[in-house]
Amino acid sequence: MSVTDGRATLASIAASAGVSVSTVSKVLNGRTDVGPETRARVEALLAQLEYVGRRADSGARSNQQPIVELVFHGRLVAYALEVLQGVLETAAELGVAVVVSQRPRQPGAGVDAPADWVRRLTAARRTAVVDVVDDVLAGDLTALSRARLPLVVIDPLNLPRAQMTSVGATNFAGGVAATQHLLSLGHRQVAYLGGVTGTSVNQARMHGYLAAMGSEGVPVPEDYLRSANFHYQDGLVEGLALLDLPERPTAVFVASDESAAGMLEAARTRGLQVPRDLSIVGFDDTQVARLTSPPLTTVRQPLREMGAVALRTALRLAAGEKLDSHHVELATELVVRGSTAPPADAP
Repeated sequence: MSVTDGRATLASIAASAGVSVSTVSKVLNGRTDVGPETRARVEALLAQLEYVGRRADSGARSNQQPIVELVFHGRLVAYALEVLQGVLETAAELGVAVVVSQRPRQPGAGVDAPADWVRRLTAARRTAVVDVVDDVLAGDLTALSRARLPLVVIDPLNLPRAQMTSVGATNFAGGVAATQHLLSLGHRQVAYLGGVTGTSVNQARMHGYLAAMGSEGVPVPEDYLRSANFHYQDGLVEGLALLDLPERPTAVFVASDESAAGMLEAARTRGLQVPRDLSIVGFDDTQVARLTSPPLTTVRQPLREMGAVALRTALRLAAGEKLDSHHVELATELVVRGSTAPPADAP
């Protein structure tokens, strides 16, 4: 298993540890017939040299069922469950096994270093990795590349890099559609409640909102632009701040369904009725949008389709196929339900 890119090899690690190549291989594969002191010495060298090994080539894997690692980095909210459903349905159709795991981004106990994490994936014979809603760390990207383990990211938080394959949605167009809908109803005091400020996903949705407002010549007060995260509590806290403004908005475009649910609660807390006193548009079209009262007008991201495309793309990469583009965006669509209506003072 020698390599030519200058990194450590099994032979060099075995020589440094004073053991045979087969012993290093046993440690990599989790075999139990290696003494604890020898194992510790080999594992220390593997970590020090950031050795990850390489995924077996397609010829060696032709009789093995493909196994894809589906990685999340936080709690599984409604958004994540929609993606998961799309991946699982497609995997069942293709005869692919899917292993779901969590890899926290905060360093601490139980969080593997990139080389250790990828080494476990290669030892477990993973075919590819699908990563959900993430800004992939450089260390992870390097380790996966060294191991020749294909990676596809779903809905990357930041602009996709050329060396990273990803699947997303038309966030800017979705922001435009959401805002145009509210403007078409007669609203002119329209606010934006977004997610994490610096992420390209949030920026695209916000700039879609700003573009639609600008095209109608409607000014946007600075206080009408709020950002926190994509969670319920953020929608509640920031929503209350919006509704407590001296000139409160009559409509809000919220950058996720979950935070839009928090916005609905903020309106209820302030004694406002939706949509009579306040119109709200979300983003995602998860189950949350269908269960709120009233049901939420939202921008549909094709989350299940995104999961399906990501899985198929990961398998194509694992088979050595060339892709036409390293980033694919699926179309968003406005879904109108009961949370939007003309403002109360409309003619």
